[in-house]
Amino acid sequence: MINKAIASVIPHFPKKFVWIFSKKYIAGETIDEAILASKSLNEHGVKVTVDLLGEFITNISQADENRDQYLRIVDAFQNAKINGNYSIKPTSFGLLIDPEKCYQNIRTIVALAAKYNSFVRIDMEDAECVDLEMTLYKRLKLEFPHNVGLVIQAYLYRTESDVDNLLKLHTPDSPLNFRLCKGIYIESEDISIKDPKKINDNYLKILDKLLFNGVHVGIATHDKKLINGALELIKKHNVPKDMYEFQMLYGVTPELRNSIVGEGHDMRVYVPYGKDWFGYSTRRLKENPKMAQHVIKSIFVKG
Repeated sequence: MINKAIASVIPHFPKKFVWIFSKKYIAGETIDEAILASKSLNEHGVKVTVDLLGEFITNISQADENRDQYLRIVDAFQNAKINGNYSIKPTSFGLLIDPEKCYQNIRTIVALAAKYNSFVRIDMEDAECVDLEMTLYKRLKLEFPHNVGLVIQAYLYRTESDVDNLLKLHTPDSPLNFRLCKGIYIESEDISIKDPKKINDNYLKILDKLLFNGVHVGIATHDKKLINGALELIKKHNVPKDMYEFQMLYGVTPELRNSIVGEGHDMRVYVPYGKDWFGYSTRRLKENPKMAQHVIKSIFVKG
């Protein structure tokens, strides 16, 4: 209850105050800052996926602006020789306003990434978007079988069935590539698992199925129990190192991240940046009130 109360109050604080805790988890506001943060991670043996902050636009002209920004991002990151790829949220390209326009915008970005032999990950958003984003992914994959991937969320009841259907598309010429996460959006108990242990159980059940079927998986978690469970499954299925990677958020559990890298596993860090850092930070607080205790530590505890 205390965490929820703090999380509900902080969004009303001045931006400068919120930045005190946000700056640890945001690479900055500009492409140059994102490149600098990404280079630092690369130097420590960590790959990146860059995300321009901003989602759920209200005007289709914003979609064109976001498309053009991403085109600049792809060119800039490739020219800087960053070892990384790109994450996009379809709602920032007009998914809920004009799905066809959204497809055309994202296709333009994927096409540019493909020219560089790079990769774009379609983030999964709230339940309202899931079917639209699955359709978007399938459509793009027909044209760019090696350059586009999808996020799937273990806390939704439907996800295992979705995975079963997607596995029908998995071929040597068109391999699947997923990021598997728990899921952060607040959904009703009718469609989402609420018990943390059951979410973890479903996560490992889905991961087991993906690894067994030879799908490349980004194992996205900061949960030590899940990481240990994932390592057991990797050993069980004798998964080659180039068929999985661990993924974490920028600024979160760096010690755990470094230990995984030190054990010889590939790691990719999700690097968010942009002028919408305030919205990103406050939304994450609402979605995960437990972050409030970390906020208080960031503000009041030295170091």
